Amino acid sequence: MISQKLLDFLNKAIARELQVSIQYMWQHIQVTGIDGAIVEDIFRKIAIAEMKHAERLAERLDYLNGVATTKPDPIFVGGSLIEMLTQDQRDEEDAIELYKEAIQAAAKEGDYTTRRLLEEILADEETHINTFGKLIVGMTEPFTQPETSNVG
Repeated sequence: MISQKLLDFLNKAIARELQVSIQYMWQHIQVTGIDGAIVEDIFRKIAIAEMKHAERLAERLDYLNGVATTKPDPIFVGGSLIEMLTQDQRDEEDAIELYKEAIQAAAKEGDYTTRRLLEEILADEETHINTFGKLIVGMTEPFTQPETSNVG
């Protein structure tokens, strides 16, 4: 039998996935300027991926006889692109911690299917944080070519 703790982890994850799917979609719509044109499709694609996570988690929770939340965590769209990316990176960091804890709980209970699902989503979240991190660096540090030496 699955514990209430694991069901709660799944609902926390659903609330978080709903939050960021809405947040990233609104950022996709509201971002402006040349930098916005570069990243708007990234926001849209990650928003869709996050909604798919919410769906998979809700399906698993339903299978485990839980009731999925429909309430997202607080949404932060931001004003500037750097504010958006910084917040998004923090949200992904929080998600990674949540998934690591939930994976441990699922493993402890012997729920290998839930553990595998959470591990798959964790891998996606690590990709998302890497993407946001690269975008932040690209906006805050000038691009430079590494020096090459002429060996001759």
